[in-house]
Amino acid sequence: MDTVKLAKFLVGKTLVHDLGRRRLSGRIVETEAYLVGDAAAHSFRGMTPRNRALFLERGHAYVYFVYGNHYMLNVSGGPAGMGTGVLIRAVEPLEGIDLMKRARHTSRLLDLARGPGRVASAFRITARLDGRNLVSGEGSLWLGSAARRTGAIGESIRIGITKDANRVLRFYEAGNPFVSGPKRLNSPLGP
Repeated sequence: MDTVKLAKFLVGKTLVHDLGRRRLSGRIVETEAYLVGDAAAHSFRGMTPRNRALFLERGHAYVYFVYGNHYMLNVSGGPAGMGTGVLIRAVEPLEGIDLMKRARHTSRLLDLARGPGRVASAFRITARLDGRNLVSGEGSLWLGSAARRTGAIGESIRIGITKDANRVLRFYEAGNPFVSGPKRLNSPLGP
């Protein structure tokens, strides 16, 4: 499975973070793919201590701190050493909503995990989870199957980048209110 297929495949799947006796979970409703040779990818200039997890075999967490105030979660997307990934852009909360509201300091359900920084905040994802295997079934942060049937998948250009910005590598569940970004990019068929 290539990284673009993985980005589409993850839409509708479940993101889970077990916190002792409590569980945070939600449906992934929006992703973005970052590929080899992609100037917007953190792997563009090669492996560094910061982006090492992006070069792990498909299915590992790549967590990084941006803009001096929040983390973002990616899933490594290729064979070991490749350096591709899928950014988790938005999640529809399912379990642990009260904990997400406290972490995000809001009671507005739509604002809990709509946008990649909000996802990490709501799910309490920090740098300590960088490099974790999300598919082995052995960690507190993991990816599960779809909680329900996934709707039509829309696609558009990526959001919030300036390099390689016109590539159609963003995928989302069309019509889902938890999807982030401007409405003009969120139509069922894309822009």
